[in-house]
Formats: sequence, structure tokens, C-alpha cells
Amino acid sequence: MGGVLSALPARTDSERGGGACTIAQISDLHCGGPHFVPTLLERAISEINDLAPDIVICSGDLTTFGFKEEYAQARAFLDRIACPSLVVIPGNHDSRNVGYVHFEELFGDRNSVLRVGEVTVVAVDSSEPDLDHGQIGRGRYRWIEEQFAPPAGFRVFVLHHHLLPVPGTGRERNIVHDAGDAIECLQRAGVNLVLSGHKHVPYAWRLENLFVVNAGTVSSLRLRGNTRPCYNVIEIVEGHVDVWRRYPFHGQERIIRFSTRTLDFEKYTARIEGEVTTRS
Repeated sequence: MGGVLSALPARTDSERGGGACTIAQISDLHCGGPHFVPTLLERAISEINDLAPDIVICSGDLTTFGFKEEYAQARAFLDRIACPSLVVIPGNHDSRNVGYVHFEELFGDRNSVLRVGEVTVVAVDSSEPDLDHGQIGRGRYRWIEEQFAPPAGFRVFVLHHHLLPVPGTGRERNIVHDAGDAIECLQRAGVNLVLSGHKHVPYAWRLENLFVVNAGTVSSLRLRGNTRPCYNVIEIVEGHVDVWRRYPFHGQERIIRFSTRTLDFEKYTARIEGEVTTRS
């Protein structure tokens, strides 16, 4: 069903500067496309390496047309990420033109499991060849639940497509076809956080016990409205989770904070350009 990446011990609190686990999420690189900006991706990777996260997740659309040379370019960029715990899945653009063959050659299994300390990441390929929509598929539900079984602690599920409609993206036709059943599966599995990409519009929700965070594009200027290239940083400390939206070259802002114990949460309104806060 999927590959299991070798487990690595989580760094101690002193090594992490007081944090239990940090995850960086990039998405929708779109290497090879006319709107791809290499300097944005280079900057994001540099910032991520300075952050030294425990896990880095790339949630799909590495390429624009799924061609081999685009995959080679994406692989060269991702090889610059210093974090050894790298999770990569394909998106709908990557599955065009039989591109999933190149994905498997350069990145391995399209479904994977990573365990780092108390964090378990299950990542699945939700794409369909040459189609923009996606699905998880009922044949994978039991496998997903098995991967999240105890002793899994903080549970993260990764897919490319949306489980929920995203504001500001027009008529929504790109949520996974089996979104309702997939969400029920994740609820049964006790998933804490769902990470996705796809429509280049970042957003965050709480749905019952799930927190769903969508990433924007990190390195493409194919943007909607006033959105900007960005990526996410998730900090998990003793049952408290902070999700930050980072803009390459331009600082960051917190978008949601929640407790895994009480499910209390606080969302933050995005600031206009020029007012993005940075942490000391």
C-alpha cells in the first residue's frame, strides 16, 4: 500500500530550543511552468534549513506537466533541504502525461508513513492520471487507520487535494470525490491535523476533532486575488499547536493555534501586505 520511511528520534527540548516538534510544509512548486519562480523556492528552502525542522512535507504538484525534466528540477531543489525526514507526495499536475512513473523513479512510493518521536505522518497520493479531481478510495481506509493505531501520538494526514471547499477559489469541484467517507475515516483514526495544497489558497478550519490546514503555492505566481507565495510551519509543544504562514523574503504570521487536549482554538486574521509580523 505504501512505503514506511525509517523512524528518526525526535530532538530533545533543549535541542529544539524548547519545542517538541516542528514541521515545515511546502506545496505546489510547479517546476517547469511559466509562473515558476526559482528564487522563491530557493529562499523558502534556505529559511527552512535555518529553522531546522524535524519533518519537512511537500504536499504535491512538484511539476507543471509531469514531464521528466520538471521532476529532475524538483528533485534537485528538494535535495537541498537539510532535513532527513522528508515526505513527498504527487499532485494532480504530477500525474499528467504518466508523470507518476517519474515520481516513483525519483521519490519512491506515492504513499508513505513516517514516524518521528511521537509524531506519525501518513501521506497518500490522492491524484488520478490526467484529471484535476482526486480521491482517497475506500480500499485505503483500513490501511490508513492501521498506520495511526497506538502508539501513534500526534497524527498528521497529508494529501494534495482538498477535503473541504476553500474560500476564494470559485466553484469548488476539486475536493476529493470521497471526502465525506475519508473525513469519517480520519475521525475514527484520531487524526489531529490534515495538511493539503492544490488550489494555491491557504486556509485553516476546525471540523469536529480535526484541524485542516491548506497551504498556498511556495514558488508560483499563479495566484488568486491578493494571495502571495507562502508555506506553512507547524510547531507542536506539549499538546499545543501553532501554525504559521511564512512568506519567502517577507516574514510570517500565525494563522491558527489549537490544543489537542481540549480542542480549543484561535484563528488569526491575515494582515495586509506590509503588516506581516515576524518573531524575534
